[in-house]
Amino acid sequence: MKRFFSFLIALMTVAQFASAQKDPKAEQILDAMSKKYQAMKAFKATFSQTLESQNAKVKETINGDITVSGNKFRLAVAGQEIINNGTTIWTFMKKENEVNISDNDPDEQELTPNQIYTLYKKGYKYNYSGEQKLGGETVHVIDMTPEDKTNQVFKVRMFISKKDNSIKSWQMFRKNGNRYVYTIKKFSPNPVLPANHFAFDKAKYKGVKVVDLR
Repeated sequence: MKRFFSFLIALMTVAQFASAQKDPKAEQILDAMSKKYQAMKAFKATFSQTLESQNAKVKETINGDITVSGNKFRLAVAGQEIINNGTTIWTFMKKENEVNISDNDPDEQELTPNQIYTLYKKGYKYNYSGEQKLGGETVHVIDMTPEDKTNQVFKVRMFISKKDNSIKSWQMFRKNGNRYVYTIKKFSPNPVLPANHFAFDKAKYKGVKVVDLR
């Protein structure tokens, strides 16, 4: 009898684990969201990033702008400009008037802005957590957890519009107690971009110091 109950408990545990890995409702919503963004040639967004730390009792908000096209992105936030053309990364620090150049290595990057709408497809389990109101709009709430337990981010919570499958906000929970909240303030699909938008033009930054780390 003890063996039967042990088997039953093990069976229930496996079933719950499998359910947490592949929540059909969450997958359907994530697929619709991902399809929406991947259909765009590019997009621009203005966003806010809020750091909340319970340990340090800190709550700080900064604003930024981002442009994404495929595996390329251009990000301006907190006095920095990060440009990634899929091969090379330029990190320009305005205060120092310095740009660092490095090779793009996707394996070394925790989470890049152009990955958020495909994040769930590899290395994450996900489940549907319900609906709630966000900025007066009904959104789906989906929690994703990395399969890699060494990842310092232990949960990503997505808020996806029930109306049009767009990402309204997402939160990253770190093991050190910090939580990062990203909220989309303005969104523009398929903007017209100059040919060199995803490259650092040294001529536009007078006297800039170049540090090549490649």
